[in-house]
Order: sequence, then structure tokens, then C-alpha cells
Amino acid sequence: MSVKQERLDMILHREISNILQFDLKDPKLGFVTVTDVQCTKDLSVAKVYVTFLGKQERNDAGMRILQKSKGYIRSTLAKRIKIRKMPDLIFIQDTSLEKGNKIESILKNMNGKGE
Repeated sequence: MSVKQERLDMILHREISNILQFDLKDPKLGFVTVTDVQCTKDLSVAKVYVTFLGKQERNDAGMRILQKSKGYIRSTLAKRIKIRKMPDLIFIQDTSLEKGNKIESILKNMNGKGE
């Protein structure tokens, strides 16, 4: 990964987080956290990984709101960041934290039964 791509990933991460926290005024969105942003090599697509606080129903509703607000978020980004072409945003629900917690609980249960 090039330095330019890494820098753009970090800038997009920060700005998308700020937009979701301060500019997007939808109470149904709930508490959302941007965990990672990964741009493709040609910088045409940015995958935005997000997590939500709450149950799966709220997560699904939050993902629908992000999909509907994609155009607004992208245009706001274009005003804040001066690059030739703003990447298309793809929002992906990050489940790595849940998977990590599940693996940790399985390991704890295995250790508890072995004693």
C-alpha cells in the first residue's frame, strides 16, 4: 500500500467519522463508529467499515440509513477534501469485534472445562 493511499484512508476515516457524528441528523442512525477505511489502488472505491451499538435490528436500520445518506456524505467529503475524484463509498458492517468476543468466550469455556 502506498503512502498516498494510507494517508487518504486516514483522512477519509477522520472526515467520515466527523460527518456521521456532527452533520448527519438522523436519530435512527444511533451510535455508529467508523472502524476502518480501505481505498482501492486506483482510489475509485473506498470501503468504509462501521460498527453500531445495540441489537441487530438497529444495526440493519443504521446500514439502511448509511446507504440512503451515501450521496450526502460523499458530497460533504468532496467539499472538505480536495482530491481529483472522490471515491465511491461502500459501507460494510464490521463484525470482527463480535467474532473476537465469540472466540474469546469459547477459549474461556475450553479452559474452564479442562481444569
